[in-house]
Amino acid sequence: MVPLNDQTAESKFVLANGINIHYREYGSGYPLIMLHGGTANLQSYAEQIPLFSEHFRVFALDSRGHGLTVNTTDTLSYPMMADDVIAFAKALHLERPAIFGYSDGGQIALDLGIRFPNFSRGLCLGGTLYQFTPEYFEMLRSWGFTPTNVDMNKMDADWAEYLQTAHPQYANSEQVGKFMNQIGALWFTPLNYTDDDLRGMQSPCLIWLGDREMGLPVEQVVTMYHLIPKAELCIIPNATHGSFFAPYALGPVVEFFKRHLHGTPQDSS
Repeated sequence: MVPLNDQTAESKFVLANGINIHYREYGSGYPLIMLHGGTANLQSYAEQIPLFSEHFRVFALDSRGHGLTVNTTDTLSYPMMADDVIAFAKALHLERPAIFGYSDGGQIALDLGIRFPNFSRGLCLGGTLYQFTPEYFEMLRSWGFTPTNVDMNKMDADWAEYLQTAHPQYANSEQVGKFMNQIGALWFTPLNYTDDDLRGMQSPCLIWLGDREMGLPVEQVVTMYHLIPKAELCIIPNATHGSFFAPYALGPVVEFFKRHLHGTPQDSS
C-alpha cells in the first residue's frame, strides 16, 4: 500500500462544497474519479491506480471525514458526499467525468447517477445496493455497529489499528470512535431509492459485484441491472466484498470505461 508521504503523485487539496478535499492525480486522458469504500482512504486504490492511469486521467479522492479530508459537520450521508464530488469536479473544471465507486464509493456514485443523471459519462458501481437488506444490517451488528454507536471492542484488531493510520486527522481513539459513530449512522440510514429512481438514470452504468458478498445479494443487483436503462452487469466468481480487485476482475471495468469514454461502443448484435 502506498504510504501517505509517497511522492509518485503529489497530495493536493481543493476547496469544494465548503471543505478542502484531499486528492492525488495520475495519468492523462479522460477524467476518471475514484471513490473509495467507507473507513478507507485513497490509498486503498494503490494497486489499482496504475492500471487505470494507463488509460485515463485518474483523480483519487479522500471522501469527507476520511484520510486527510476533514468533515466540517457531525454527520455523513451519501447525498452530502455526492454533492462533494459534484463540487470537486466543478472546481477542477472536469466535464462529465467517469466515476469508479466501490462499497461506500459505489453508493455515492449511485446517488450521483440518480440525482444528477447527466453529470457522468460512465459509472461503475462496485459492491453497491439500492435497498439495504436484513442480512446487511445483521452483518453491521456483527461488526459492533448500531444506528447510534459502535462497540470498538467487537471490531477486528487489524481494522481498528488501520483506522488510526488511515485517518491522521483524528488525534486519538476517542476521535476515531466519533468518526466511526458517524459511519454507523450512515450505514444504518435507509437508502429509500425507488425503482423509478433507477429507471431515471441516464449514464452508462457497470454494476460490478462479487458472487459471495455478505449482505449484498446477487439477486438485488440483477434487479438493478434490469431497472437501469444503460446498465451492464459483471459478477466476479468466488469473490467477497473485499477480494474482487484482482487484475482479471478489473479487466471488464477498464474495458467498460474505454468503450464509453473513448467512443468505441461494442457491437451488441
